[in-house]
Amino acid sequence: MAHRDIRLVDSDELRPTPAPIPLSEIALTGIFEISKILTAPARLETTLANVVNLLQSFLQMRNGVVSLLADDGVPDITVGAGWNEGSDGRYRARLPQKAIDQIVATAVPLVADNVAAHPMFTPADAAALGASAETRVSFIGVPIRIDSRVVGTLTIDRVRDGRANFRFDADVRFLTMIANLIGQTVKLHRVVARDRERLMAESHRLQKELSELKPAKERKRVKVDGIVGESPAIRTLLAKVSIIAKSQSPVLLRGESGTGKELIAKAIHELSARANGPFIKINCAALPESVLESELFGHEKGAFTGAINSRKGRFELADKGTLFLDEIGEISPSFQAKLLRVLQEQEFERVGGNHTIKVNVRIVAATNRNLEEAVARNEFRADLYYRINVVPMILPPLRDRPSDIPLLATQFLKNFNKENDRELAFERASIELLKACSFPGNVRELENCVRRTATLAPGPAIVASDFACHQDECLSAILWKGHAVPAPERPRPEIPLQVLPRRVLADPVGVSEAPRLPAAQPAAPSHAESAADLQMSERDRLVDAMERAGWVQAKAARILGLTPRQIGYALKKHDIEVKHF
Repeated sequence: MAHRDIRLVDSDELRPTPAPIPLSEIALTGIFEISKILTAPARLETTLANVVNLLQSFLQMRNGVVSLLADDGVPDITVGAGWNEGSDGRYRARLPQKAIDQIVATAVPLVADNVAAHPMFTPADAAALGASAETRVSFIGVPIRIDSRVVGTLTIDRVRDGRANFRFDADVRFLTMIANLIGQTVKLHRVVARDRERLMAESHRLQKELSELKPAKERKRVKVDGIVGESPAIRTLLAKVSIIAKSQSPVLLRGESGTGKELIAKAIHELSARANGPFIKINCAALPESVLESELFGHEKGAFTGAINSRKGRFELADKGTLFLDEIGEISPSFQAKLLRVLQEQEFERVGGNHTIKVNVRIVAATNRNLEEAVARNEFRADLYYRINVVPMILPPLRDRPSDIPLLATQFLKNFNKENDRELAFERASIELLKACSFPGNVRELENCVRRTATLAPGPAIVASDFACHQDECLSAILWKGHAVPAPERPRPEIPLQVLPRRVLADPVGVSEAPRLPAAQPAAPSHAESAADLQMSERDRLVDAMERAGWVQAKAARILGLTPRQIGYALKKHDIEVKHF
């Protein structure tokens, strides 16, 4: 019986050989990936080095160099893959100066199949590029333009080993497109750099002027509608407002919620040369990103479902006036890039439109977030931070100006009486009670407290027993339970795990504190606040809360009166490893 040879065929041999990827698709992918690098927030040298590094994945090349010329005080830059501080000279040594000069002068790409035989390359240039009798090196250089002006070059070199089939025409087109993208990025970085220098100079001038303010007692009282107070803190703030209003620089209002940032923004507008122009405001945290873009920039008819008519945005409406961007720290990173361009260039396009609209708007922004921490966590763009933080103003919390509480409370009660046709007044003891409260919600909380008490007060005078806190029914006090910390040492309100103080009433005449046990019988510690908490550090309180919550962050957030997101930041801040069960 004859034996037949049986051959097992590998399944891979049965599969058809995949078709090669078209060069056009490779180029399109390369442009897409490089555009993502160019739009990411980073130092210009780092961005360009990353572009060169990525180019090696799409081109047959050995070395690549981006060289930018000095311009208007901006020093020249020479970078390549793997760039680090102080390595410019290493990449500059690879540049054939005569060839570079020709590219810059003619604004035309230069291609050399063999640098050793090309008239634009000296023997030293060829040696620097690694060319020799045995090694044939090719070179491609394209100009980098800003508008019609050449500001630098993008060059690559490659070794011709005879195995690869190069298409110089396709490579030149691809590099030219990359150079055009680099040019736009360089233009933006240079505009930002010049604008930042100008804004910093203006900021230094204003800060110097503010530092030369006279003591509060010697200054003339500045009156602003809606702002009530005679304390040194409020006098200093209003004096700064009168100075800052004369400038056109952007202002960033910092402070806790309820400190009157919108009133200060309006005061800056009304005391400025733009007082006759519009004052437009928008709360950036109250709208989703898609709606916020339409609200700020406007939209054209048919731009999206429901856009039956064209509509002007807040920037257009605020032309020749002031735009107040409240809660600017809450906008998403993607929208921050869009906003930066408008603040930088004072121009934009409506949603769904292609017509560029120029405006003349002064920006006053406000936030209660710690933007410095947000920048460090890459949640807020550094370039946008520098753009809006030209003239920062920190608004004092109400607990730092207790002498203003009687004036504010009296004004709020006056407004209540007018609206409700009543004639209520405060007794002296009730005013002392208000002054002893920390009011973590600041002026807004004080107003709510006055209105709530006046609504329920039998009258004709508001006495201490009419207040909810006197009967231990103040919900705000429960929400903001904390530990007394001297005001100068208190952490900024936007830092996670910040705990606000609750002032201890000093037993003014005719007033007794809300039910308090004798010193010999201290109150039993509650679940959220124990006697031991008084001696615990911020990290210890966080660990203790996590332990009690079974390491469930949402439960720990409720114990500490914070949000789960703040708990997450605090865990990272204190380097606490979350236990999993």
